[in-house]
Amino acid sequence: MNNRRDFLKTVAAAGGVAFASCSLLDQRVLAQQKAEAPKKRREVKVGGKRVKTIDIHAHVIVPEAMVLAGRKIEPDNDNIITGKMAEERFAKMDAWGIDMQALSLQPWWYNLSRDQVEPVIKLQNEKLAELCAKYPDRFVAFATTAMQFPELAAQQLEEGIKKYNLRGTAINGHLGPDEFANPKYDVFWRKAEELGALVFMHPQNIPELDKRFAGKGRLGNIVGNPLETTLFLSHLIFEGTLDKFPGLKLCCAHAGGYLPSYIGRADYGCFRAPEECKSMRRKPSEYLHQIFVDSMVFTPEGLRHLAAECGPSQIMIGTDYPFPWSETTVDHVLTTPGLSDRDKRAILGETAAKLLRVS
Repeated sequence: MNNRRDFLKTVAAAGGVAFASCSLLDQRVLAQQKAEAPKKRREVKVGGKRVKTIDIHAHVIVPEAMVLAGRKIEPDNDNIITGKMAEERFAKMDAWGIDMQALSLQPWWYNLSRDQVEPVIKLQNEKLAELCAKYPDRFVAFATTAMQFPELAAQQLEEGIKKYNLRGTAINGHLGPDEFANPKYDVFWRKAEELGALVFMHPQNIPELDKRFAGKGRLGNIVGNPLETTLFLSHLIFEGTLDKFPGLKLCCAHAGGYLPSYIGRADYGCFRAPEECKSMRRKPSEYLHQIFVDSMVFTPEGLRHLAAECGPSQIMIGTDYPFPWSETTVDHVLTTPGLSDRDKRAILGETAAKLLRVS
C-alpha cells in the first residue's frame, strides 16, 4: 500500500473497518478527517449562565405548496430546509451561536381564491409541523393563514396551534388597500388574543411607492420594509386595535421600523390634535411596551436606544436568515453597552422561549 487510495481499497475489502498504526495513516488523511469533523456548537453564556438563544426572524418556504399553487421555485433556494441546505443552515447557526430558529413564511398567497388557498395553507402547516418534529431542538414555526379571509384565517390559526403544534402565525403588514386595523380583521385578532398566539408581522412591500423607490440603493427594502412596519403599527395604535385586544402578543420585524426612533412625534401629534387620538386610551409611546420587536438595528447605539424606548423585555434577536443581513446577532447583544445581564438573557432567548412555549 503505497498511497491513500490503496489503503482505502484495503479497508473496503475488509468490510470498511481497519486497525492500523499511526505510521500507516498518511498525515494528510488525518488532516482531512480533522477538517471534516463536525464543529462544536457555540454555547452562549451571560454572567456564567448558559442562554438558549432563539432567532425570532428566520425564513423558510414550502416548495410543495408553491407548486400546488402553480408557482415556480428554484430547487437550490436557500429558504428550503432539506439535505445539504439543512446541514449548511445548522452549521451557520452553530457558528453564530443560534440554538433555535422560529421559522416564518413571507405570505405570497394573499391573492388566491378560497378554493385555492385552503389546500395551500393546510399543506404548508403540515410540512412546517413535520419539519419541527424532525428537528425539535432547532426549530419551531409560525402557522400560515389566509388573511384575505379573516374568519378563515382565525380558524387556520387555531388549527395550526392545536393540531400542528405551531406557535403563532406570520402575516404581512397590509393587504391591498386594507390595513389590518380595519375592524373586519377583529375576528382574527380576537382569536390570536384568545389563543395567546404570537403574531409575527413581516413586511413585503408597498407597491404604491414603487416609483419613489426606483433607482439605486434597493430602497424598496432598505426604506420600504421598516416604513411598512411603521405604518402597520401606527394604524393599530391610532385606530384603537391594540386597545381592543390588550392581551395580543405581537412581534414586528426590523425593530419596529422607524416608530421607536420617532415615537415622540406621535405623542406630540396627539397633544396638538387630540381629536385624532380619540380611539386610543394612552399616549402612542406607551404602546411600545405592549409590542415586541426583533433586534435588527445595526449599531450598539441603535440597540441601546431601542431598549430605552421599548424596554429590553420587548426585544428578541432576529437574523433574517437566509438573507445576508447579520452574522453577529448574538455579539451585537453581548457588546451593547448599558444592557444588564438580565436584559441580555431576555433578548437572546428568554423572552422568545416564553412566547413560543419553548422549554
